[in-house]
Amino acid sequence: MRSDPNRLRSALLALSLGIFSSTAFADTPEKKEWAVSHFTLENGMEVVVIPDGRAPITTHMVWYKVGSADEPPGKSGIAHFFEHLMFKGTSNHKAGEFDHAIAEIGGNNNAFTSYDYTAYFETVPSDALESMMGYEADRMRNLVLNDEVVATERDVVLEERRSRIDNDPSALLDEEVSATLWQNQPYRIPVIGWMQEMEELNRKDAREFYDRYYTPNNAVLVVASDLDAETVKAMAERTYGKIERGPDLPARVRPVEPEQNTKRTVTLTDERVSVPSLSSQWVVPSYNTAKPGEAEALDLLSEILGGGLRSRLYQELVVKQGIAASAGASYNGTMLDATSFTVYGTPRGEATLEQVEQAINKQIERIAKDGVTDDELEKAKKRFVRATIFARDRQISMANMYGSALATGATVQDLQEWPGRIGKVTAEEVRAAAVRYLKPSISTTGYLLPTIKAGN
Repeated sequence: MRSDPNRLRSALLALSLGIFSSTAFADTPEKKEWAVSHFTLENGMEVVVIPDGRAPITTHMVWYKVGSADEPPGKSGIAHFFEHLMFKGTSNHKAGEFDHAIAEIGGNNNAFTSYDYTAYFETVPSDALESMMGYEADRMRNLVLNDEVVATERDVVLEERRSRIDNDPSALLDEEVSATLWQNQPYRIPVIGWMQEMEELNRKDAREFYDRYYTPNNAVLVVASDLDAETVKAMAERTYGKIERGPDLPARVRPVEPEQNTKRTVTLTDERVSVPSLSSQWVVPSYNTAKPGEAEALDLLSEILGGGLRSRLYQELVVKQGIAASAGASYNGTMLDATSFTVYGTPRGEATLEQVEQAINKQIERIAKDGVTDDELEKAKKRFVRATIFARDRQISMANMYGSALATGATVQDLQEWPGRIGKVTAEEVRAAAVRYLKPSISTTGYLLPTIKAGN
């Protein structure tokens, strides 16, 4: 409904720092106070309860283990399209009734679709939690999907694509880079879908998608609240627990990415661009696919190389040389399959894009050759822990961390053990990750360039 798949991806990249550090505070004196409860209803729905006793406010999220990468061939965009349809009427509630009920009590709600999951959430006074569960449970199985509803909402998502993708040069380039980076995996297809396939989505497609994936045994309920776990469990059993378990879904096995052995570039020149920029990406393992310690090393590599104001790229390109307006790196570890490692930069003043690219590559080469210092590594580890502690200040951040992790193959235990694994990463392991994965000869680089007018 109200999601921007392209910007969502950027937000999730930024969140990747904290996703797997969501219990980094587990070894602090506050461990008991923040003990997370985890159980499964009889119909197969997973439930996570995150305690937050600061105020009588609750964040309630339902994560479905289906995203754009699970779509049938030729049906790109159906996951995001269906997210929109979930805000229509059911056999028990008229369209808009759910939204109105939330607005009346001063709450807020939204939803988003990504490659590996679709999530719906409400933040409301805690005494409204069971009511929210009732509404969500109702639309899990009782949506009214007729031709009129489907056609109207299809027009909405088509316009969303025009306004947010087709009218944004950077979004268009992102799509083309992804389609080039991924040679076989469905991550190469945009979350919002390709226009020509979106135009053909119909009621039959929506009904088949709904019946296949929107079942309690394909969902994770995450509740961050001042209510205790037993109270939340009783509410969940009275609402979600009444829904019949759906057919068991097969394992989410997707096409495997072949070995990449070429350097590829994608260039978009557009008159709407005023400042050029570049980004280079590599296919790397995620937390779900990496060998022990590899994902943790990649996380720390991204932080040291370009994770913030103290990173090598920022200090060297922005502060010391003054050739870049921005420069950084990111690693999105919470993907079901392999993922990407990205470096990016934008020139400043009279500096050229080529100068920025060469400076970025030089910093990568330095790490591959000389490694990182013990001091850099320890400071990066501490920043991870601090970022997680700050995340506790927002219920939605905590709920997002657990939901995205469990929807992409992790467990609560994985999250609890994350601090120990990060703490064991050595400087040599960080260097080895750079050597193995950040090879210039196999990168995919996107260039966004302004149009050069005649006579200039």
